[in-house]
Amino acid sequence: MNIINKYPVNELGYNFIPAEYIPAGKDEYYLRDQQNTNDIVYRKLTALEIEVLVRNRNTSNNWNEIWVSESFSPELVKNCQFFGLVRIGKLESFYLEYHNLRVPVGLYNSTIISCDLGNNICIDNVNYLSHYIIGDDVIIVNVNEMATIDNAKFGNGILKQGEEKKARIELELCNENGGRAILPFDGMLPGDAYMWSKYRDDEALLEKFKQFVERKFDKQRGYYGKVGNRTVIKNCSIIKDVHIGTDAYLKGANKLKNLTINSDENRKSQIGEGCELVNGIVGYGCKIFYGVKAVRFIMASHSQLKYGARLINSYLGNNSTISCCEVLNSLIFPAHEQHHNNSFLCASLLMGQSNLAAGATIGSNHNSRSADGEIVAGRGFWPGLCVSLKHNSKFASFTILAKGDFPAELNISIPFSLVSNDITNNKLVIIPAYWFLYNMYALARNSWKYDDRDKRTEKIQVIDYGYLAPDTINELFDSLKFLQQLRVNEMGVAEVSGWENADRKTEILKVPKAIGVFKELIQYYGVTEILKQIASNEFADFDTLKKSLSAKIQRSEWLNIGGQLIQKQSIDKLKKDIKEDKIKSWDELHNFYRQQGAAYAKDKLHHAYTSLLEILNITPKQFTAALFGQLLQQCLITKEWMCKGIYNSREKDYTNPFRRMVYETNEEMNKVVGKLEDNSFIQQQLAELEEMKKQIAAITKKYKL
Repeated sequence: MNIINKYPVNELGYNFIPAEYIPAGKDEYYLRDQQNTNDIVYRKLTALEIEVLVRNRNTSNNWNEIWVSESFSPELVKNCQFFGLVRIGKLESFYLEYHNLRVPVGLYNSTIISCDLGNNICIDNVNYLSHYIIGDDVIIVNVNEMATIDNAKFGNGILKQGEEKKARIELELCNENGGRAILPFDGMLPGDAYMWSKYRDDEALLEKFKQFVERKFDKQRGYYGKVGNRTVIKNCSIIKDVHIGTDAYLKGANKLKNLTINSDENRKSQIGEGCELVNGIVGYGCKIFYGVKAVRFIMASHSQLKYGARLINSYLGNNSTISCCEVLNSLIFPAHEQHHNNSFLCASLLMGQSNLAAGATIGSNHNSRSADGEIVAGRGFWPGLCVSLKHNSKFASFTILAKGDFPAELNISIPFSLVSNDITNNKLVIIPAYWFLYNMYALARNSWKYDDRDKRTEKIQVIDYGYLAPDTINELFDSLKFLQQLRVNEMGVAEVSGWENADRKTEILKVPKAIGVFKELIQYYGVTEILKQIASNEFADFDTLKKSLSAKIQRSEWLNIGGQLIQKQSIDKLKKDIKEDKIKSWDELHNFYRQQGAAYAKDKLHHAYTSLLEILNITPKQFTAALFGQLLQQCLITKEWMCKGIYNSREKDYTNPFRRMVYETNEEMNKVVGKLEDNSFIQQQLAELEEMKKQIAAITKKYKL
């Protein structure tokens, strides 16, 4: 039986906060008054204004509880019911227009309960508007229910006074069994989510993270929902316990509940038709359209959900797009793409710059006795068409998986590899350095694309989108150590074990070629970072340059913390500082990210220099001007090879007969896909090559190399 309580109608709009939760000396409006910062001076209605309001078919259980600004026009309020304390700002004879929606300023055909309303707003046909603070120039039309309850948490994983633990919202990231659950909060960065979900064996650290959340939010009951200035809400069904920023646009949503929707004039968030969002945080500049379902989620800034996408118990990083697909129990670092209705991602950690193709099924994790499997993929993860993977699996950076149903768990430790399931010969096949040998265009363009499309206005976490960075270079060193120990046949093929949880053999192809490429890449990385150092400073000679380089000879370990590369020793110290209360809040932790970002270029230079010394097997003393001159020339050769690889891999799309066969003429093909010689990215790379030639020539002359 539904329990329906009955109370006197003159109490409607009052007693929002239960009496036992109101501090001594306060009333039920004390938090509302703190939240309302519009600086409007309110006054009581005049007798004439009440007469006009009544004549316009408005009602109130107490006209003395309707407060208005000095410029209030009662003629612009018609057919409304008011309950409780309602405060109304300036209403003037204008109409507001947004995207061809034209509505007159005023309050019409609505039930309004205990709200603060800003200047020159339009509220029309809102069946139930309760306990909201509305900003200026806001449009709210055709909404069934828009209400806030006294213990609203707006998507944050907190408990209000008197609530039991079961009321707390958690995000069960990376694993379906909840063993990596975290508490969501407004402002959570990918690095926060990663550290909290990763270090599960450090109970003291986890407790500090929980305390950070508890300190960030007030446990008091009685906060109102808010709608920021210039926000437009139309044709929505249910909006409950939602905090909405300025300049947002909500149209046709079915249900929005327990949310924070961040938005401002420069980073507008939009939610469209048929969407249902519950228990989540929407970052600045997010776009959510057409039948999206999201439950227990965080969307970082400038991410998108479209066309029926489902996001459940997951964190979606900045500048990411999920269209049509289903994503469950996953932590996704920035710059993720997933666009196809038959793609599925479950219980995974994707560490940035990832792309899931159509038919990818990253979700067959029930091959153990419970739903406790995980997949961990370094940045640049790219499973191809119809790839099916089993949990647990782990992949190095920039792993690409060829189309196939992989029958067993995988552990791929060499970066930049193509992984294939050879069904005919019943073997797993690995091609290291695949991207550099066969698809340089895609590798280089993706790195440029992600950086170019990073829309974050506040880059608290600095992200290096380059494919040669401290994390991948360290993986290359580990791979070289492994590859150089293999027994290779005359075809350059080696058989290995431990890469797949199966009895069949695994073959690594082109081993000598990969070894040569990896060595060349490490050397290129070291020299190009030194070139950046020279470009940023005026060094009189080589000796002055050398003094600016690190005296350390030990290559540092690095971690990918939510897309930001940070030295492991810094993270170890960070965890210690958190546990010792030297860092006491998320804001202070975010300052740590900023400090690391500011130091990244210098730290990366030191890593590049020590990597160069290591790959050359020399000491700093042996790094001479003559050797540097040779390295600069080799750097040019590598850059030319890369540019040629970029051009050749793109040229295949123009010369392959199966790509050309859909066009009758070259002119038709060029009109559709553009001329190869006009490709802007290729031209950009060639320009970078010419600039490098000029820089190296100038350095050679100046330093007398």
